[in-house]
Amino acid sequence: MGAFAAFLKRRGIQVTGSDQNVYPPMSDVLKNAGVELFSGYRAENLTGLSVRPDLVVIGNVISRNNPEADAAISGGYAYTSLPEAMERLMLGKTRNLVVAGTHGKTTTASLLAFVLTHAKRDPNYFIGGVSHDLPNSFHVPSIESGRPFVLEGDEYDTAFWDKVPKFNHYLPDDAILTSVEFDHADIYADLDAVKRAFSGLLSRIRAGGRLIACADYVNVRELAKESKVPVLFYGTESSPNGPRFSYGPITVDGHGVTHFTVFDSGKKMGDLHLHIPGKHNVLNALAVWIECRELGLSHAEIEAGLTAFQGVKRRQEERGEVNGILVIDDFAHHPTAVRETLRALRAKYAGRRITAVFEPRSATSRRKIFQAEYGQAFREADCSYIAVPYDQSKIPAADQFSSEQLVADIKNLGKNADIFSEVEDGVRRVAKDAKSGDLIAVLSNGGFGGFIPKLLVALKG
Repeated sequence: MGAFAAFLKRRGIQVTGSDQNVYPPMSDVLKNAGVELFSGYRAENLTGLSVRPDLVVIGNVISRNNPEADAAISGGYAYTSLPEAMERLMLGKTRNLVVAGTHGKTTTASLLAFVLTHAKRDPNYFIGGVSHDLPNSFHVPSIESGRPFVLEGDEYDTAFWDKVPKFNHYLPDDAILTSVEFDHADIYADLDAVKRAFSGLLSRIRAGGRLIACADYVNVRELAKESKVPVLFYGTESSPNGPRFSYGPITVDGHGVTHFTVFDSGKKMGDLHLHIPGKHNVLNALAVWIECRELGLSHAEIEAGLTAFQGVKRRQEERGEVNGILVIDDFAHHPTAVRETLRALRAKYAGRRITAVFEPRSATSRRKIFQAEYGQAFREADCSYIAVPYDQSKIPAADQFSSEQLVADIKNLGKNADIFSEVEDGVRRVAKDAKSGDLIAVLSNGGFGGFIPKLLVALKG
């Protein structure tokens, strides 16, 4: 929503917007774009404008009884969802490259858009996160026929009147499927429901397209059997019975750069280099390499783009180093993402003691669905500080995630762990424990009460 608002503003359209909680990096994007932003939802944010809006775009977190949504509908305003607007206004003619999956879709979509941009293909793109390398998250130079349009395909629902995944509106020609696991417990009852959502995406791939699928996930392999277009599998195995595309040994040099080799059916295709660490990012880059080769780019063009890519904000982002203590900001909240993020940081920043600070904030992490899995994920850190979950008032007590249990599970695995309930107290304790040479990874998919800026101040003493 924020990226779309900034795009409209750049096109000379008057844009205002409202959000309940406003925090970086998107708040900075909106401010820099000149979008007038209201904090909190009130009918007068809409009805009090000097000019009646031509269109109201309602986000998927908004309910029917939201005061501004009610004002729009009751007042007879034209309204739509963001995915519907995309489908109707932009995606009919373009070649749509939809990147979807439980994990990695923001980074993979950013990688794909950047490599195409770096190779002077000037693609359209729409990405939920904020890249260090792309000037905007929403870029549409033209909707001419056949122009690549990179879309981050979100499986979250579209709007309160349209309870289907956003990517159902994205008219895919090609799809990259990075992973499929259970997530979004607030809208999906179980894994089968998640799989049905992704099955719907695959069924919508248009004739002449392709599916690029990560074979490391059994759910992806099962779903790919339904594909009516050619499937190109990628993954970690290079054996004859493994996926067609794979990678060679991963090495990390003294500058933190990741190196690996790409193989096609066991044949070496060339070497690639990444500034973003971890096996999961090697897989993300491999998917991008496949798509770009299918679009006609040379290995040299793809290699140059991948090497130049610096990453996405809030994905293993260095936020500052104070007195030799490095603070990393990451969006990880699913146990798989937590595990892979911590492993990636261990590989890139070898020799540093890693302290993980975690806020259970997503709809799934605030439930006990992955209670045991989180303990295994946080064993990758040397020490963990776990916040009490974000508001659980609407979750039945029997279904609530327990930070106390997670701390006990981590300790049972032989690692140090503690719990805190207030951000200021957590900041004080983490800062007091930190020593020069440490790495502190702060993991949250929200603002976390400004934990990181407060921590950077506290570390200065």
